[in-house]
Amino acid sequence: MIIRPHKSSLQLLFVWHGSILRRILPQLGIVFVISVFCVLATPWWAHLFPGEVLNLQPFTLMGLALAIFLGFRNSVSYNRFWEARQHWGSLLINARSLTRQVLSLVSPLHADCRRHMVNGQIAFAHSLRHQLRNDDAQADLDRLLPAEVAARIGSARFKPAMLLLWLGETASQAHRHGWISDLQLQSMDRSLCTLSEVVGACERIAGTPIPYTYHVLLNRTVMVYCLLLPMALSSSIGWLTPLISTFIAYTFFGLDEIGEEIADPFGVQPNDLALGAICHTIETSLREMLDDGDALPLEPEPRHFVLH
Repeated sequence: MIIRPHKSSLQLLFVWHGSILRRILPQLGIVFVISVFCVLATPWWAHLFPGEVLNLQPFTLMGLALAIFLGFRNSVSYNRFWEARQHWGSLLINARSLTRQVLSLVSPLHADCRRHMVNGQIAFAHSLRHQLRNDDAQADLDRLLPAEVAARIGSARFKPAMLLLWLGETASQAHRHGWISDLQLQSMDRSLCTLSEVVGACERIAGTPIPYTYHVLLNRTVMVYCLLLPMALSSSIGWLTPLISTFIAYTFFGLDEIGEEIADPFGVQPNDLALGAICHTIETSLREMLDDGDALPLEPEPRHFVLH
């Protein structure tokens, strides 16, 4: 996620870090070169084939339709992004609620049970982040869980689900020892069920991308439109064609790239969700509730204005 101070409209014209420009420079370079070639070739073409020069009318209709399609795809991509953020917000809320239940209902005399339940939720958040990003979660499991539990969870394919199972077993054990009542166990179980729903929702978003053929269709259409546009502009605006064509290509290629990026909100691209920062917030909040302030992790810092 890009974290930058607010800038004026003039300053935004020269922003480099956090801009999509660096990733579409090759496409813009191709459009610029073709535009120059079209301007140079226009007199030769008009002499050989008079009356057969492209005009702007078909490109006006194509540009309008393409803008509508790109806007629709970007809306779908942002809906996925926002839904993912809502689920991670729900994870934070329910983790705090479950921690409050554990700390207020389980006696301080049973400190190990309280700590295991809180650290288990922190490990749950980190393991979900690692699963969604296809990273190794073992380091976080080792520092937060008992050795035997970390080994058991680490060998599982779906680590967040196994962690919820272990948290449920820990709550049931506390109930069997009489540390919590039946109603209190049911309340904790509802919180665990909500966390399970968050896992399922995130897995659904990650495992159901926007259809690939839709991406191919839009990418091809944008590319062909931007490569053909200089042929129509060169006969009417001359040497302004490279400037105008490149700017139009910047808009269309940029919209296509942004839509593709935020369609996978759990990635590590600059505009994806800052899952690492969210996990830090969860860990810091739960440890403060546990009164374990000495073990608070360092706050993540943005690198080149990007927070992962």
